[in-house]
Amino acid sequence: MAPAPAIDAFLAALRHERQCSPLTLRAYAHDLADLETWLRQERGLSVLEATRLDLRYFAMSLHDRLAPASIARRLAAVRSLYRHMRRHGTLTVDPAEGLRNPKQPKTLPRHLNVDEALALANHRGESEAALDPAIEARDRAIVDLLYGGGLRVAELCGLDLQQLDFEQRQVRVVGKGRRERLVPLLQPCLDALQAWLALRPSLVAADVSRADAFAVFVGARGGRLDPRIVRRVLDSRMAAVGSHRSVHPHGLRHSYATHLLDGGADIREVQELLGHARLSTTQRYTHTSMAQLMRVYDAAHPRAKLPKAESDR
Repeated sequence: MAPAPAIDAFLAALRHERQCSPLTLRAYAHDLADLETWLRQERGLSVLEATRLDLRYFAMSLHDRLAPASIARRLAAVRSLYRHMRRHGTLTVDPAEGLRNPKQPKTLPRHLNVDEALALANHRGESEAALDPAIEARDRAIVDLLYGGGLRVAELCGLDLQQLDFEQRQVRVVGKGRRERLVPLLQPCLDALQAWLALRPSLVAADVSRADAFAVFVGARGGRLDPRIVRRVLDSRMAAVGSHRSVHPHGLRHSYATHLLDGGADIREVQELLGHARLSTTQRYTHTSMAQLMRVYDAAHPRAKLPKAESDR
């Protein structure tokens, strides 16, 4: 079903005015299609006819089928839609004003310890005959950039060749809000990328679209790599190294940040590397291990330096 004209106009504004990425646009379209379907089926209304009470009932319905984080994302899309319509005179009143997100549990993304991350990054295919060398090289480069550069999966899949700078050993990343940042790359990352790029032409389709022709990472059919494939790559490689755990691409980004902080990196430097606009985001997103905190405490606090007999008094 085609989206309502009001939703279509909003998505067009996101595309042209805010220059949102295709993945962001897809997420907005999915969330607003859910709203539109629910309003028609449950209330017999269009998005233009919904009242504040209707939207609250919609929000309540989400609790039966979505996690709090997913509900928050969906309601953010709803609020953005109605603010847009109110701002452009489509509506005189914003029925989504005051629509609140559910309380979020204070959880951190699942991450890997150093040994697990290195095992994943250093893994080689079981046999070159059983695995396409180009796919194997691509997958190694994917893991190296996620863990060695802390990229978001959307940033990785959106990379174009001109964003790579081997001479300066860095990659120019376009993150959320179209903000750009330069991420330094370690030598293993550079080596993995060069090994993949040497084999990349064997996968690029002859009829690939102009937008995908310069994609760093492509799929088996030759088009730009889909984030869902990245998740499958990680699951496959985790199983190959003998781990029963699964790790999300965001978990590798979290591992990258955590291991940097554990190694002594300043949190503001990590903020810059991750591309966070606010330091508070980095503070929520990363954590240092208790062992590292205890090492800092023991090295820095005057009481920790007292002789044992004196400290026991």
